[in-house]
Amino acid sequence: MLRTHTCGELNTNHIGEEVILCGWVQRTRDFGGMTFLDLRDRYGITQLVFNMEWDVHLCEAARKLSREYVIRAKGKVTKRESINPKLPTGEIEIIVDEFEILNESKIPPFTIEDQTDGGEELRMKYRYLDLRRNPLRKNLEQRHALAMETRKYLCEQHFLEIETPYLIKSTPEGARDFVVPSRMNPGQFYALPQSPQTLKQILMVAGYDRYFQIVRCFRDEDLRADRQPEFTQIDCEMAFVDQEDILQVFEGLIIRLFSKVKGIELDSFPRISYDEAMKRFGSDKPDIRFGMEFTEITSRAKGKGFKVFDEAEIIVGINAKKCAQYSRKELDQLTEWVKRPQIGASGLIYIKFSEDGSLRSSIDKFFRQDHLRELSAEFSAKPGDLMLIIAGAKEKTLKALGELRLEMGNRLGLRNPNVYRPLWVIDFPLLEWDEELQRFFAMHHPFTSPKPEDIPLLETNPSLVRANAYDLVINGVEIGGGSIRIHLKELQNRMLRLLGFTQEEAQKQFGFLMDAFEYGAPPHGGIAFGFDRLCAIFGGSDSIRDFIAFPKNNSGRDMMLDSPSEISQQQLNELYLRINLP
Repeated sequence: MLRTHTCGELNTNHIGEEVILCGWVQRTRDFGGMTFLDLRDRYGITQLVFNMEWDVHLCEAARKLSREYVIRAKGKVTKRESINPKLPTGEIEIIVDEFEILNESKIPPFTIEDQTDGGEELRMKYRYLDLRRNPLRKNLEQRHALAMETRKYLCEQHFLEIETPYLIKSTPEGARDFVVPSRMNPGQFYALPQSPQTLKQILMVAGYDRYFQIVRCFRDEDLRADRQPEFTQIDCEMAFVDQEDILQVFEGLIIRLFSKVKGIELDSFPRISYDEAMKRFGSDKPDIRFGMEFTEITSRAKGKGFKVFDEAEIIVGINAKKCAQYSRKELDQLTEWVKRPQIGASGLIYIKFSEDGSLRSSIDKFFRQDHLRELSAEFSAKPGDLMLIIAGAKEKTLKALGELRLEMGNRLGLRNPNVYRPLWVIDFPLLEWDEELQRFFAMHHPFTSPKPEDIPLLETNPSLVRANAYDLVINGVEIGGGSIRIHLKELQNRMLRLLGFTQEEAQKQFGFLMDAFEYGAPPHGGIAFGFDRLCAIFGGSDSIRDFIAFPKNNSGRDMMLDSPSEISQQQLNELYLRINLP
């Protein structure tokens, strides 16, 4: 080894020892007769000392070192006169008696510090420099710890880690596939897996009753802070189980991860139905770190001559505690916020319950004080509270108010990233109707089993059928989701017919799975956790990019590799492809 120790392990127990360190120059400080240099590696920082009285040439050479030079230094560990309590190595320093430059470095385009001066695009272009910074190093170390503890827990639960192929068959439903042309099969294409769904179900048929994989998946979809074209899942499947078995096992996994990686002990997770989540929070992934639950006032608010209310399918609001002091300007800003296209509300009504007990609202023209007091009682409002109300079509209104609730939670500091409140959302609708295409789509995927008691509704009233499905939500983020699968061929065929597949189409797309079901498929179910999102949650961040070593930007580009890129005409010819750009 070129070094005897790392830059993060030396302490007072090593005083007097001769050591050799390797690393990058973090900074140098010249004090005339002495030069101090901070040497950094993945493990920490150690201060090196050069003294003109000891060795003039060595000290002068050290002064010429620039940031990010890679050096190897040899010297004796000594006690530091001025202790730095912020560093684990802050009680010692190295009196250097020789060093060599292993490699020089250009001046980095941004500072390699915790708080850097580089913008996101610049840092993504020079990702290898960004990864030298402590925040990203800690993120990747935590990611590693989560992966290792996940494997340990699942192995204890008798799961086998089994790899599935990356080059598979393209299937409809879900997001767009990334496709790969086959040189040996002209005109035919592989698809990169959006998930190993059908493959893990086949593993259940094969008798491997507990499978897991920390697996790369691919989706060609529009990107945002919590999405990447390639991402990682903790993918799991179990045979001879029901929903309760799966919830217990994987609740145990999350509790274990928080305990071992974060040192946080969680209680058992509450469970609410999809319908309840929408009614109380306007979201199927509710943030339950704070209250501000919905209050519906449809029957109370109608019939007062206010057209917006009288024509609304639903009238619903939230009580923002101690916010009655909001100014007209602040309320107008909130109104404009909910009217943005991505929120979609047509307007916002407010009722202020002043500290003196009086009530003022944006609908005073239509509602007397006694009417406002009746509405305030529905919200359990007290002096100092502010009620914010939205009216309109049910689904659109609930979702808009759900976004407003989260925004108020942010503004009031109620969404503490260091507080964790997981829950299970269960009993999702099996299907969702697409008005444009006039057909049903699977809300999760076509292999999700309906609730047994709802199976008779498949032909008579499909929209009322509930799925044997469940999502794990932490702090308003969907971390994982899964379901009990259909394991009977006849029921799977019914499901595919309902989704608009002809028998020929179903056989072409899923024949391999249907055929497997004829050879004794056991009852089975599973779940997949978004590993990148889980890492971001553990790190208290909304973005997954800083928890991935080499992420893509919002356009799906790798700024460092300059990818995607064109390929040569020769490669296109080998793949029998012609490119016709618009």
